[in-house]
Amino acid sequence: MENKRNSILLFVTLLLLLQLCVGDDIVHNDDQEPKQPGCNNSYVLVKIQNWINGEESTEYVGVGARFGKRVLEHEEEYHSVPLAVLDPIHACNESVPKHAALVWRGDCTFTTKARIAQAAGAVSLIIVNDKEELYKMVCSKNETYTDIRIPSVMVPKSAGESLEKAMRHGEAVRVLLFSPRRPTVDISEVFLWVMAVGTILGASFWSAWTAKEAAQEYYRRLKEGADAYLTEPDVEEKDIVDINVVSAVLFLVLASVFLILLYYFMSNWFLILLVILFCIGGFEGLQTCVVSLLSRWFPRLAATYINVPILGSLSKLGLIVAPFCIAVSVLWGVFRQASFAWVGQDILGISLILTVLQIVRLPNIKVSTVLLSCAFFYDIFWVFVSPVLFHESVMIVVARGDKSNGEGIPMLLKVPRLYDPWGGYSIIGFGDILLPGLLVSFCLRYDWMAKKNFFNGYFLWTTIGYGVGLFTTYVVLNLTDGNGQPALLYIVPFTLGTVVLLGWWRKELKDLWNNEDTSEKLETLTQSNEVQKS
Repeated sequence: MENKRNSILLFVTLLLLLQLCVGDDIVHNDDQEPKQPGCNNSYVLVKIQNWINGEESTEYVGVGARFGKRVLEHEEEYHSVPLAVLDPIHACNESVPKHAALVWRGDCTFTTKARIAQAAGAVSLIIVNDKEELYKMVCSKNETYTDIRIPSVMVPKSAGESLEKAMRHGEAVRVLLFSPRRPTVDISEVFLWVMAVGTILGASFWSAWTAKEAAQEYYRRLKEGADAYLTEPDVEEKDIVDINVVSAVLFLVLASVFLILLYYFMSNWFLILLVILFCIGGFEGLQTCVVSLLSRWFPRLAATYINVPILGSLSKLGLIVAPFCIAVSVLWGVFRQASFAWVGQDILGISLILTVLQIVRLPNIKVSTVLLSCAFFYDIFWVFVSPVLFHESVMIVVARGDKSNGEGIPMLLKVPRLYDPWGGYSIIGFGDILLPGLLVSFCLRYDWMAKKNFFNGYFLWTTIGYGVGLFTTYVVLNLTDGNGQPALLYIVPFTLGTVVLLGWWRKELKDLWNNEDTSEKLETLTQSNEVQKS
C-alpha cells in the first residue's frame, strides 16, 4: 500500500498541471498584426468541401486571410465552383483561369496573388502552404487593400497536393468554401458538468464513509480490549495523507516547474512518457475503485492478503481484478487517438480522481485556503499573464498540444462536441475537479463529525458553489468566443468563499480554520451513536 500511495502522490503533481477549459475556437483576433483598410479580418478556420467527378471527397480545413471578402458562414452545394491549377503554380502573373484558383505559396506576396486571381475572374483563392502548418496571411504596412473582393484561404501542403493530383489526372474538381460558427452551447458541456459534479459527490461520500468506518472499527477494537496493541494510525489513517501548508505551496511550485518543462521540451517521447504515467495512475485508480466496490460482496477475498514480490502485500480481490484494469489502461494507451478513446480516458481519469480524493485529505480550512488561493493565482498567471512573458498562453499551448502534433496531454476529462460542425471536444482539467473536491470532501466529513444536518452544514452549499462556479466558467467561455478560461478563477470564489462566509456568519470559522484531529471527533461521534442505540 505504501508503494501505491507514493505513486499516487507523484501523480498528484501532474494532475495540477491542467486546470482550464479550452474552447479552441475557430476565430482568432490578432491585435499585433497590422490593420489597414481592407485588411482587418479576423483569422477564421474555413472548411473546403470538394467534389471529384461529382462524388463528395475529403473535406479540408484552412485559415482565412486578413484581407479580402470574409468567408460566409453557410453555403449551398450549388454555389460550388470549379477548381483549377494555375500555370505557373505560384500565380505571380496574370495567366490564370476564371475559376476558384489553386496556387502555391512563394515568389510574391499573398495580396499580389489575390489581386491577380481576382483580375482574371477567379471567385476565390486557395493558397497551398509549403508545410502542414497553417500560416497567417497578413498584409504589408502602409498600403490599402479595399480593392481585393474575393476570399482567400490557406490550406496545408497535403490538402493542396491531393487536390492538384486529382486535377492532373483529368478529374473535375469543384470546391465550396464556408466557415460555420460553433453553437453557443453544446450538450457536451452539460455532460462534462454532470461528470465533474458527480465525481466530487462520489469522492466526498466515499471519503467520509471510509473515515466513519475506520473510527467505528477503532472504537470496536477498543471496546474489545485491544487498545494495548492498537494505535490510532494502525486503523484509521494508514493510507491517508493529510496535506499541510508547506506541501500545498510545494504542489503548485512543482506544477509550475513541470508546466514550463512541458512548454519548452514537449515532444513525442515526452508525450509518450506522460501517457505511460497516466496509464499507471489510471490502472491504480481503477483497481482501487473496483476493489472497494466489490469488497462489499466479497469481503473474504478483500480481507485476504498475499505477499507479491516487488509489489508487496496485495489482496486476493486486487489480484483478481488487476488483469481487467491493466487491459483497460493498455487498450486506452494503444488506441488513445481513436474516436472512442475518450470513454476510456474518462473512466481512467475519474477513477484516478476518486482514488486521490480518497487518499489525500485537507485537515482544515487553513490548509484549504492556502492550497486553493495558490491554485487560483497559478491558473490566472499561466493563462492570462504568461503571454506577457512568453508571447502566448503557456497553459493553453500545453493543453491543446500545439507542440506535440495536436495531441494534448491526457490529464483531463473530455466529451465530444456533438452538435459542433467543427467537431472537437469540451474538456476540463483534473485539477479543476481534484482541488475543489478536496474542500468539498472535507466539508462533508466535518458535517458528519459536527452532526450537522443537510441544510445547516457546509457540504450542500459548497457542492452548489462548485456547480455554479463551473457553470460560470462555461458561460464565460462561450461569451469570449471559446478562448481558454482558467476554471479555478470562477470555482474558488464560489467554493472556498462560500465556506469562509458561512463559517464567519455562523461564528464557526475558528473551528473550521483550526480543525486538526479528525479521528477523535469521529470516535466521539461513534461513541455517541453507540450510546443512543443502547
